[in-house]
Amino acid sequence: MSALPASTPPATDEERARRSARQREVIATLGAVLPPHALLWQAEDTTPYECDGLTAYRQRPMAVALPETEAQVSAVLRACSALKVPVVARGAGTGLSGGAMPHGEGVTLGLAKFNRILKVDPMSRTAVVQCGVRNLAISEAAAVHGLYYAPDPSSQIACTIGGNVAENSGGVHCLKYGLTLHNVLKLRGFTVDGEAVEFGGDALDAPGLDLLPLIVGSEGMLAVVTEVTVRLTPKPLLARCIMASFDDIRRAGDAVAEIIAAGIIPAGLEMMDKPMTAAVEAFVHAGYDLNAAAILLCESDGTPEEVDEEIRRMMDVLTGCGATRMEVSANEAQRLKFWSGRKNAFPASGRISPDYMCMDSTIPRKRLADILIAIAGMESTYGLRCCNVFHAGDGNLHPLILFDANDADQLHRAELFGADILETSVAMGGTVTGEHGVGVEKLNSMCVQFSGEEIAQMQALKSAFDPPGLLNPGKVLPTLQRCAEYGKMHVRRGLLPFPELERF
Repeated sequence: MSALPASTPPATDEERARRSARQREVIATLGAVLPPHALLWQAEDTTPYECDGLTAYRQRPMAVALPETEAQVSAVLRACSALKVPVVARGAGTGLSGGAMPHGEGVTLGLAKFNRILKVDPMSRTAVVQCGVRNLAISEAAAVHGLYYAPDPSSQIACTIGGNVAENSGGVHCLKYGLTLHNVLKLRGFTVDGEAVEFGGDALDAPGLDLLPLIVGSEGMLAVVTEVTVRLTPKPLLARCIMASFDDIRRAGDAVAEIIAAGIIPAGLEMMDKPMTAAVEAFVHAGYDLNAAAILLCESDGTPEEVDEEIRRMMDVLTGCGATRMEVSANEAQRLKFWSGRKNAFPASGRISPDYMCMDSTIPRKRLADILIAIAGMESTYGLRCCNVFHAGDGNLHPLILFDANDADQLHRAELFGADILETSVAMGGTVTGEHGVGVEKLNSMCVQFSGEEIAQMQALKSAFDPPGLLNPGKVLPTLQRCAEYGKMHVRRGLLPFPELERF
């Protein structure tokens, strides 16, 4: 976490009256384009929307619009644009960086009712789905054709494809099959003023500038997506998983780099440290080695011949890197059992701590051991525990900082701990985010990653799509003033020196 501490003075009677009048104006305008059941504004109705998966920060919206048709989405956007009211699009609310946290004087645009699979085309290996369709539901619908949707974030039973597009989500198989961006062909949605727009196309290439990659991962700041055309992948004939134990974190990290260096691209390559292994084993009983300092899950899929060859090659590499124990899944049930622990890392952490912050940064694979050792030192510095689980194959970290949000001091230390992880990742040649987005969580750390000129260019891009700045404002792009204030705090804390902060 990297939010600056702030104190908001109590609202005056005049300010409360102004807000109340503004809310009445917005409700009256939206009430003309939405049915009564699709518009919420009472506190007890809007409270469930006050945060996403990042529960440390909460803010009730002025109103929640729950459109059921694209015409209603367009009408809501036109109305809000005319009134200059901020709009925050929201899917299932499973995001982990505060990207769907409401604006206190804005409208939350809930898109959960857009939950229909419109078309599954086995000939073109595509599916057209509305933005509120769950990730896993796409694979379930395509299974009858021997196909599936490859990106599989851990929250896939609940997260929606629209949210996946907003954050460019990945999953445990993204190393071989790519992130959301690599599995989407076309997007349909609306601009800030309600104009229908499409990005990409049904063919492999679309005419004109390729704007699709700009929208995927833009965190709802450029357009509101309502429909997605995804690529479907043939289900492999066979998949097998190696569970390898290491008595040293550095050996496990080196093994990841050596597998990739050997020219092997596993279907999945995940790593868990000892605290994380203990938490998930007590939860799902996957058969993990509780004595290991780190566990790797290395999966191969394809034809039986391809899988046998790749499993053999990976076992040779793992043995050479000092694996102390290896077990290969004997059947599909055991393979799924191996993965059940990794997929349930977050709920397992919830069983051992009142709250946790799931961080998200990316580092070069060769620095995996270095960052884990650094995080262990941070545990002592901040007096908090941290469990580590991550997509080792592409260096995407997911440290889970354990704390109690009811203790203000613990929350503050967790924020500092998270910022330290992100900034250490940058110092090691990485980035402040991998697949969870920036949201409100990493605003300050963006000041570490990018210069003022680079942030200004990103802001110019947003302005080209959203001139009034009404779509998800206050997210992703920090102001130069915020960066300057964070730079001063950074110096006082004596953290890693970053030239970018000195330039603000």
